Amino acid sequence: MDTDYLIVGSGISALVFAALSAKSGRKVLLLEAHQYPGGFGHTFPMGKHYKFNAQLHYVWNCGEGETVNQVLKKLQLDKKVTFESFDPNGFDHMRMPGYQLDIPYDTELLLTRLKTLFPNHAKQCSAFLDEVKRTADGLTVLSGDERFKNIFKNLEQAATAYRNIRFTLQQVFDKHQLPLEAQTLLALQWPDFLLPPNQLSFCAWVLLFTGYQRGAYYPTHHFEHVINSLVDTIKDNGGKILYQTQVDKFILEDNRVVAVEATDLTTNEAMRYSAKCTICNMDPKKAAHLIGIEKFSLKLRSQLNYDYSASNFMAYCSVKDINLADYGFGKWNIFHTSHLDLNQAFDAMYHNHDYSAPSFAMSTPDFLTQDTSDRPEGYQIIEFVTVADYQYFKDLKARDPRAYRQKKREIFNSIVSTVEEHYVPNFRDYLSYKSTGSPTTNEDFCWCPEGNSYGSAMTPSNFNLWRLNHNSSLKGFYFCNASSGYAGFAGTFWTGAKLYQHLSGERIL
Repeated sequence: MDTDYLIVGSGISALVFAALSAKSGRKVLLLEAHQYPGGFGHTFPMGKHYKFNAQLHYVWNCGEGETVNQVLKKLQLDKKVTFESFDPNGFDHMRMPGYQLDIPYDTELLLTRLKTLFPNHAKQCSAFLDEVKRTADGLTVLSGDERFKNIFKNLEQAATAYRNIRFTLQQVFDKHQLPLEAQTLLALQWPDFLLPPNQLSFCAWVLLFTGYQRGAYYPTHHFEHVINSLVDTIKDNGGKILYQTQVDKFILEDNRVVAVEATDLTTNEAMRYSAKCTICNMDPKKAAHLIGIEKFSLKLRSQLNYDYSASNFMAYCSVKDINLADYGFGKWNIFHTSHLDLNQAFDAMYHNHDYSAPSFAMSTPDFLTQDTSDRPEGYQIIEFVTVADYQYFKDLKARDPRAYRQKKREIFNSIVSTVEEHYVPNFRDYLSYKSTGSPTTNEDFCWCPEGNSYGSAMTPSNFNLWRLNHNSSLKGFYFCNASSGYAGFAGTFWTGAKLYQHLSGERIL
């Protein structure tokens, strides 16, 4: 048994862990059921000339000294893998009928803009943003390695964060009596969580919102370059990745995972792989049921009893004979809602499957980098994302594939009609390519149970200090996944690096 780490899956947290481990001299082997590495961070070709990233649009924690930067420095990739900043004056453009708000890096500027929009609620806006800052500072204390030492030095901030862990974003909005329009503008980033304010953990929202305020970024050479650089580091240091290799069973001896049984999906051949330690990048709940949930401790069973995040509808598009910069697009994302109340908008789309007044996000990566390798010359890429109910789409696809395709067209046409009404007249005339994906697409191509986009849902009951981490209660078996750490690009970098620190004893964060 000469393999140190057998890693099941090649999502971003697994690639980070594997790259750090291989770079330090450990022998690593990754088994990936898909044909591409990166999980939701993978890039796929479409048509003859296009490349689209599965889910990522922008990232945070990439600035000097922050998590992603520290990991890349350790891997000697920080000069190769670089990032471009979104517009500091407004990295997210929030748009709703009658109101516009650009979210800047500077919190004081954000407060000034809110006071201008809502002069009769200036004190409420100020108090809310102050609570956001104290909560963010407190979460840093509570999640740090020396939290018990630092809590007493930052007692107010730690107490604020600890108190707010059980609250939704809506509850904190209500506490400060923010007007509904201000709530909607501040929470219009909801597609980054696929949860409305009345379900979303306030602390999860705070981490992401303030994280992006420290810097919102896009990779200079697209996300494919980031993933490929991690893969190259693994291979250059003796590691191996076997694609289209599906793990079907975990082998236990004396409460220790000693091997896995897997199927080569290209040949249908059954294989067995073993190592000193097994790192599970597969969804922890799915893996636990493969192993046998009764083999885990009662504490772990409780932590594994999480709800999956919602899934999404994606539209990958390109346009030609038009410059989207003339219509308000640029180095920012645009978040749109046709409905004043985001909780009602979410319910209409997710529960009632009604997209007649959609709320969605728009991303235009071509404005963020000079690298044109993702599209033909003279074309621009624009992507749309909103929420979708997995069970509804799964049942519809199984019952009536034609109706399933029609529903996807209906959602896409509703989004395009909204774009034509509010942003780009006759947008359809400029479309040169379009492809849509539903929750079942996520499940088929990203191997995520129930098509989930973020692992466990970021509700207060799932997103807390007692959530699942790398410990599995089984010997030689560790979780390394969004549900056992944190979702998103920065979150999975952190998850992979923290597990590396735990197993190697080397501190890099």
